[in-house]
Amino acid sequence: MEMTGGAHHDMLEGALMQLDAVAERIKLDPGIHKRLRQPQRALIVSVPTLMDDGRLDVFTGYRVQHDLTMGPTKGGIRYHPNVSLEEVTALAMLMTWKCALMGLPYGGAKGGVCCDSTQMSRAELERMTRRYTSEIIGVIGPDRDIPAPDLYTNEQVMAWMMDTYSMQTGVTSPGVVTGKPLLLGGSLGRREATGRGVYYIVKAATKERGMPFNGAKVAVQGFGNVGSVAARLLHEEDCCVIAVSDHRGGIYNPRGLDIARLLTECAKDGSISQSQDGDRISNRELLELECDILIPAATEGQIAEENADRIRAKIIAEGANGPTTPEADQILAQKGTLVIPDILANAGGVAVSYFEWVQDLQQYFWHEHEINARLSEIMTAAFQRVLSLARVERVDLRTAALMLGVSRVAEAKKLRGLYP
Repeated sequence: MEMTGGAHHDMLEGALMQLDAVAERIKLDPGIHKRLRQPQRALIVSVPTLMDDGRLDVFTGYRVQHDLTMGPTKGGIRYHPNVSLEEVTALAMLMTWKCALMGLPYGGAKGGVCCDSTQMSRAELERMTRRYTSEIIGVIGPDRDIPAPDLYTNEQVMAWMMDTYSMQTGVTSPGVVTGKPLLLGGSLGRREATGRGVYYIVKAATKERGMPFNGAKVAVQGFGNVGSVAARLLHEEDCCVIAVSDHRGGIYNPRGLDIARLLTECAKDGSISQSQDGDRISNRELLELECDILIPAATEGQIAEENADRIRAKIIAEGANGPTTPEADQILAQKGTLVIPDILANAGGVAVSYFEWVQDLQQYFWHEHEINARLSEIMTAAFQRVLSLARVERVDLRTAALMLGVSRVAEAKKLRGLYP
């Protein structure tokens, strides 16, 4: 597959390096290894969109399905100027390991449109979303591939996707996407599921490390859907959230921030960077603060070789996908930092997406306390599985998580065989 692009090429190379290292450790069958290095399906589409001023703009869209062995594929849709084939391929691969690790009947997928959605009107976004959905409609479906929200997409985007798919197939199909509005078959608890999953994992990790949970100092990079929910839940449990940030920068208060006030300010102004609750701080400075728990919940590649030795957190819980580079991983491991990898720490979103999909197929919806209880159970059990393997094999949590995920997919491929 021909691919181009700087950082995203590095991200894909990093994902392949991880797979190769794990393949060697678990003595993966060479044929299965070759198959897992390539996505099963990669689609590139043009997305012509009529803009409000009468111009026609043409965006590029992608949908990559990495592996369909375990069931239909699952993965988010992102709208961002840096979306590329390399990025969605790497993220689709990570989704495969994530779903397998969590015991979900899915393979991994990812998609997106290369655009700056922040500069587009609601009408432009709707037209672009509907055209993109129409272009990928041949590869998605409740039993084929189920998209979900990701960077700069939300419940409304999922509603447009569901409606477009349903209008073209002639049957209302709520199960074609997850992360939808409740009224259209969405699930209670889905909106905050990823952040809540991070919270459950952090709680389990502090217990494992013998660290006090109440009063633990927490820094959160990224105050979006994941970071803000994790910060709120940790704050409510009497953790001391000392710093948060968004794309405009962040704020720091060593005595702790008022997260409820910050959420109100963010809803009103669209950013927390002007808050008077603490001192201004950059995203890079936030990562290097002295704290107990660091939650990178922004974008990939934030903790790299050049700053890893300055990270002072005892526990890092990856709310974002790929926030730590392989080079940084090695430095952090030498320092004794406990890194909870993305495929484990942020798996709450896909877990509750699975719950939503099941509810849509059954047309039977659960209470929120049931969903949160099941999420807590699935996240804590996965953490214990990873921790146990890491101890037995004397490896870090990322290696252990990948060993479990890759082994499960490889075993399924062996059982199914090769067709024809």
